[in-house]
Amino acid sequence: ARDYRQAVEELALLSAEIRACRHCRDAVPAKPLPHEPRPVVVPSATARVLIAGQAPGTRVHETGLPFNDRSGDRLREWLGVTREEFYDPGNFAIVPMGFCFPGQDAKGGDLPPRSECAPKWRARLLALMPQIELVLAIGQYAHSWHLGAARRSTLTETVRDWRGIYGASGVPHVLPLPHPSWRNTGWLKANPWF
Repeated sequence: ARDYRQAVEELALLSAEIRACRHCRDAVPAKPLPHEPRPVVVPSATARVLIAGQAPGTRVHETGLPFNDRSGDRLREWLGVTREEFYDPGNFAIVPMGFCFPGQDAKGGDLPPRSECAPKWRARLLALMPQIELVLAIGQYAHSWHLGAARRSTLTETVRDWRGIYGASGVPHVLPLPHPSWRNTGWLKANPWF
């Protein structure tokens, strides 16, 4: 069994490799990122909760701090934690589906997470965090990855069946959430049960 120090070292090495990644700029000629990559990830050797988001937004890309925007404010409100508690890697590991800001569509919305990111890094990173007991799967891309066939046909149905999904997911348990983005305010108003 690996000890704590070894776990920290292994996570630090892999995190450095991820932060230096330029795969979506250099190895994907079909549609490279429209800007310099800036992978954002907060692994942890001790956190029991993993926040699996979508991908960094514009402000997160600029600051390098995950959920450093209005959606982060809303997520912290949902969780009932302070900003300090949220950014303490002893409390939460933060591993999005895509580590770099994917750019924006013609309407100014964020593009989906890059499809090559999760297969390249996610399994290796999660294997180094066996202490995770709960995955907060935020949004449809995290739902697809963490729930697979257990994902319902819509985001609403998936989130509505959180009890069944949580109970059936084993360890780590998976709790599906909508994205806390301000763009989902309409969804939140239409689904007051959430």
